[in-house]
Amino acid sequence: MAINKAKLFDTAQKRAAELMKALGHPARIAIIELLAEREACICGDITEQLPLAQSTVSQHLKALKKAGIIKGEIDGVRTCYCLDEEGIEEMETLLTPLLTNITTVIKDNCC
Repeated sequence: MAINKAKLFDTAQKRAAELMKALGHPARIAIIELLAEREACICGDITEQLPLAQSTVSQHLKALKKAGIIKGEIDGVRTCYCLDEEGIEEMETLLTPLLTNITTVIKDNCC
């Protein structure tokens, strides 16, 4: 049986990892870019913009929604998706210091 060592890390580290895992597929980045270009988007519109099946797009939307990066609202038989402001702000709060620290270390490191 595998032992889960995630409990050994702090909440911010675990949440940052969860967000990065949700961003860990190019289709999810493409979805976020599409939603950023529009005020809201219907799943069918997203599917038309990506070279993926509707069911695959739905799985990616589900992962982004679970991570709190996007939100969806049911509109009749469709679900309208948009970026979740709070989730994006949280992502910026958690990931900006990490990236800043990494780039500082890289600039100062001669290896």
